[in-house]
Amino acid sequence: MNLLDDLIKRAKENIQRIVFPEGTEQRTLAAADRLLRDGVAKIILLGSTTEIQKVAKELGLLHIGKAKIIDPKEHDKKEIYTQLLTELRKKKGMTYEQASQLVEDPLYLGCLMIKAGDADGEIAGAKNTTGDVLRPALQIIKTSPGVKVVSGAFIMFTQTPQYGENGLLLFADCAVMPNPNAEELASIAIASAQTMRSMVNVEPHIAMLSFSTKGSAEHEMVDKVREATRIVKENNPELQIDGELQADAAIVPSVGASKAPGSPIAGKANILVFPTLEAGNIGYKLVQRLGNAEAVGPVLQGMAAPVNDLSRGCSVEDIYNMVAITANQAIGLKQNK
Repeated sequence: MNLLDDLIKRAKENIQRIVFPEGTEQRTLAAADRLLRDGVAKIILLGSTTEIQKVAKELGLLHIGKAKIIDPKEHDKKEIYTQLLTELRKKKGMTYEQASQLVEDPLYLGCLMIKAGDADGEIAGAKNTTGDVLRPALQIIKTSPGVKVVSGAFIMFTQTPQYGENGLLLFADCAVMPNPNAEELASIAIASAQTMRSMVNVEPHIAMLSFSTKGSAEHEMVDKVREATRIVKENNPELQIDGELQADAAIVPSVGASKAPGSPIAGKANILVFPTLEAGNIGYKLVQRLGNAEAVGPVLQGMAAPVNDLSRGCSVEDIYNMVAITANQAIGLKQNK
């Protein structure tokens, strides 16, 4: 049984309520139909009931009737969520009138449902940008205590079992922080370790990536990676982490032994922390497309409740898998409280 099978099985055994703000989007509905058929999660669809039923009929979906459908413009908890949003954002100057308009936005409504305890997690991004998905999540759900930044990790199922954990690696940050400073990069590394442990049940081995390995080059970008590595080691001495390492030194044992002799991580990394969003995003897409790897994510790390952002090029399978991951995040958060 592979990791995704394990995650799906765990989700079925502890059913979570997952809300889809993009309730009328075709791939989302097709995935919801499969999830309901398989009993992976309880699904809440946000959108016009008439439109959802119309699209479901056109697609020949048979199980959408099991979903809870909420029209953001007209439902029995609209007043409660309006008051909740007003209270949460009053220090930012939000008025009741402004809140009453925002609660009709499905992305805000989904987060308010989670905050109010009416849902356990959210999936969006099939037709909305990462910024649109994250904005209400950061305003309403916010980050976990002690977490400095939200980041986006991809779980990469590669065709190369000699690397990572039998071919499985975690890449971060590939979705959120354009140019993290040293402290933010350290926070991303720590969050990635938590994701690896909770989602994959594997001990993290973290490589802080750069174009330099152990002083082979000097640049302010290299300095940032070195400082981030130092911060993690100082504050989390139990973590297995090293840097700065080039990508080949991080995952290829022979190269790691040559370029970074004595490193506890070189050639053994299963988490690759990229120095910038640019590098991370390009890196995961190249591995996905040229290496025929399956990229599951982005898994948003650091939120107080799971809100996950899809790629707008996502498939039905991607959405299905992300629901299983989101459900497992929700289960883990509840168990750790």
